[in-house]
Amino acid sequence: MMSLSIVILAAGKGTRMRSDLPKVLQSLAHKPLLGYVIDAAVTFNPEPLIVVYGCGGDIVKKTFPSQKIQWVEQKEQLGTGHALQQTLPFIKDVGSTLILYGDVPLIDHTTIRKLIQKGQTHLAVLTFNKQDPTGYGRMIRESGKIKKIVEENDCDDLQKNIQEINTGIMCAPNALLKNWLSRLNNRNNQKEYYLTDIVRLSIEDNIEVLSESADNEVSITGINSKSELATMERNYQLMTAQKLMEQGVTIMDPARIDIRGELIAGKDVTIDIGCVFEGKVVLGNNVRVSAYSYIKDSVIGDSSMIEAYSHIVESQIGEHVRIGPFARLRPGTQLKNNVHIGNFVEIKNSQVNENTNINHLSYVGDSHVGKSVNIGAGTITCNYDGTNKHQTIIEDEVFIGSNTALVAPVKIGKGATIAAGSTITKDAPPGELTVSRDKQTSIAGWKKPTKK
Repeated sequence: MMSLSIVILAAGKGTRMRSDLPKVLQSLAHKPLLGYVIDAAVTFNPEPLIVVYGCGGDIVKKTFPSQKIQWVEQKEQLGTGHALQQTLPFIKDVGSTLILYGDVPLIDHTTIRKLIQKGQTHLAVLTFNKQDPTGYGRMIRESGKIKKIVEENDCDDLQKNIQEINTGIMCAPNALLKNWLSRLNNRNNQKEYYLTDIVRLSIEDNIEVLSESADNEVSITGINSKSELATMERNYQLMTAQKLMEQGVTIMDPARIDIRGELIAGKDVTIDIGCVFEGKVVLGNNVRVSAYSYIKDSVIGDSSMIEAYSHIVESQIGEHVRIGPFARLRPGTQLKNNVHIGNFVEIKNSQVNENTNINHLSYVGDSHVGKSVNIGAGTITCNYDGTNKHQTIIEDEVFIGSNTALVAPVKIGKGATIAAGSTITKDAPPGELTVSRDKQTSIAGWKKPTKK
């Protein structure tokens, strides 16, 4: 394949978004719209990759600091043709140029490759037959051949009935493109330099304009408002869910799942309604995630069960683990095999080893918990002294009674038992019962307060 330049037009104001954030930085599945287009462009190995920016200026550039991008500013918004004219100093004399848009995020790679092939020798335009073409430029053909593109505002009544629309995505040989761009004018209702006028110029030069038809509407849809963004979000989520189901994942309702990143799932995985996956999440074989759970940047081992309304972030979960309902695992949590974390339990920056149970209403932070430990309800590790965090060590086969406070730094020895209601401020010896309570006292004649 010849040398390929890619230009992404991303300078639009996006006034219909009603947002201080530039349109191309609006979020789709927690990723900027422009990010999808840049990632897609990179797969075609462009030299160079050019992004034309305008509104939002530096914030657009700062959002993608690690990408090898040639940034070009369009200071005045004088149309798509004018935007592309700004890139001329950076486009090579040989090869071809693919033109993409920062607000059209879900382009189809297979279709684009076909377009690039045609664009090596001719101007190639990506089209789509749209049931309601309102708002799009219409493809005007004679005897099946493209003659021109007429923008919506310039269409007559007959042209407005044409359903084949211009997506704006096109590819052309650089030598021809540079020539056409130098000949653009703004003699139209909008007084803008239309990129689509290069179709007319190609015809004038007796060079046939080729086309490639998009397979689906989502891949060519631009986003201009919050409503359109919400519609695209659901389309994206349905597409992602469909791919997972094709891989064998059981999704109870594909319309009620959100995947905001990458979800890798093994065999016989089941996902109930309302679940959210963010960042990179790996689910092993036979994992079940119950309703309304949230998992971010975590690995869940084989045959583990996430009960409803559980919240898991940056955690490593072993095999045959049961979590929740209403459990919270914060960053740095490591649960080994056969661990049970019950309802209203919070774990943070802690390792919990095999066969340990923390069943309900407990907080374990900055701790190392051994094997076969039982932690009773209402137990907390007091890991923060107001200035610094300290570690709690609980060795194997420890039993901790309910409503216990372990004031870190502290170590509970192997096989120790801590009596319910104790506040432990010193290391507890292995194999022994440790009790720390005040003497129980009853006050004679005490009366409950009365309501005033």
